[in-house]
Amino acid sequence: MSLIEIFLLGLALSADAFAVSIAAGICSKEVRAFDKLKMSAFFGFFQGIMPVIGWFAGFLFLAYIKAFDHWIAMGLLSFIGIKMIIESRKPDDCKTFCYFDLRPLLVMAVATSIDALAAGLSILILDVEIYYPAVLIAVTTFVISLVGVNIGKRAGRRLGQSAELVGGIVLILIGLKILADGLM
Repeated sequence: MSLIEIFLLGLALSADAFAVSIAAGICSKEVRAFDKLKMSAFFGFFQGIMPVIGWFAGFLFLAYIKAFDHWIAMGLLSFIGIKMIIESRKPDDCKTFCYFDLRPLLVMAVATSIDALAAGLSILILDVEIYYPAVLIAVTTFVISLVGVNIGKRAGRRLGQSAELVGGIVLILIGLKILADGLM
């Protein structure tokens, strides 16, 4: 696997984290630098560790992981999205869901990185050591997530009160896309 191939894999795996980061920026009233770094670190860490887990799990769990990973990711993202939509209906504006609290951050990081388990298995099949790709995937996701939060924060100023509704719909659509890709 070349450096370019690993980087492209990292970009592909970070797409969901990027979209969730944008939603977080849109729907968060105040986003401190620490919050941006924390979200990016969570997403980067899980995107980096999941291929390692998948690589070590090897062929033993391939059928089990592939059979339902898309359902788990869709369920977790839809749960968060539905919660955001419900919250958007409250009189308060788009600032009731806290993306940067530990529990939602953990759920989002796991949900957006489940596909990286399969990537780890693919790397194993290619007979490539996992550590270098895992680090590059983690760093790529960290940077992409950081960019996403900043993009979302700028867009959020323009979207106003409907941003949480939009963010919830986006998360559900991401979950459905993951499910559709997994069913194909």
